[in-house]
Amino acid sequence: SDNHLPPQRWTNSINQASKMSLLAWEKETGIELVQVNGQRRYGGPPPGWVGDPPPASTEVYIGKLPQDLYEDVLIPLFQSVGKLYEFRLMMTFSGLNRGFAYAKYSSQRGARDAIATFNNYQVRQGCAIVVCRSTQKRELSVDGLATSVSQQELEAVLQRATQGVLSITLHASPHQRQAKLAVLKYSSHQAAALAKKILMEGNLRLGGSGIKVEWLHPDLKQKLQLWEERPLSSQVQEDKSLAVLKPPALAPAVQNVLDHLNTLCRRQRLGMPLFLTKCLQVNPNGWLLFWYQVAIPGYPVPFSGFTWVRQDAQGQSKHEEAKAAVALHVLRVLGEPL
Repeated sequence: SDNHLPPQRWTNSINQASKMSLLAWEKETGIELVQVNGQRRYGGPPPGWVGDPPPASTEVYIGKLPQDLYEDVLIPLFQSVGKLYEFRLMMTFSGLNRGFAYAKYSSQRGARDAIATFNNYQVRQGCAIVVCRSTQKRELSVDGLATSVSQQELEAVLQRATQGVLSITLHASPHQRQAKLAVLKYSSHQAAALAKKILMEGNLRLGGSGIKVEWLHPDLKQKLQLWEERPLSSQVQEDKSLAVLKPPALAPAVQNVLDHLNTLCRRQRLGMPLFLTKCLQVNPNGWLLFWYQVAIPGYPVPFSGFTWVRQDAQGQSKHEEAKAAVALHVLRVLGEPL
């Protein structure tokens, strides 16, 4: 059965026709798709665009996409209700889409029409997609703060100078030695935009010579989350802590967990879960970091994220260990913890 093919072969076998038709479409239309950081982009601006980028509120979020559906189908479809400025399809390492995309129109009307026309639209028999307004950015990163700045101090300054701050987290700066970076979350896009303007004008006494204020970039957000979750030393690992999925203690548990998840999916008629795992780094102290994704055909969105696995477990494949840790997490989400 297909379930025993390695993920790469599975995605290729199920996907060959879709990929071929995408290539033919690119050739025929001369459209160039650029892939960067796990997303493939058309336009931004598209060929022949003259003038400024479109105003705010012109982007829509598209979710619940079948994972072997590509731009050759999606762009003409979303182009049919209005002129596209940009189309971004989120991609997995193995060349499937991640189930969601963003379409930016040349006008707000285009975005409104796309929502009215395509929310709950069946792109395939039994596959209704979700289309809604793309959520506006509300998080800022402030880099280059003095290392002496404390959480309380920063809170006091921000409460005074800006409105609507919901949370503040402080991190060591990934870009500057001897500096801190703060992530600020605001109650609305408007509040965040106003705060960004005030902070950039920079009359705030927060030390640090060159303070840099930007919208929080998804890559940076992911990096900070990984850092927070990185096992620091074996003494921390014995601790209950780590916000990352914790590997099961006993090797035999691996097969049990996977069987349990398969049984649950069968019982709920969700189809067989497909695991993709990729080892991203190995720590000197014997931990491996895996990226994972689990696609369950009957579940609206794939699960993806990161998990740490101990290097020294006897004879288990590390990928199997990672799958077990992930399966435990998926079982919890589906409401059936072991």
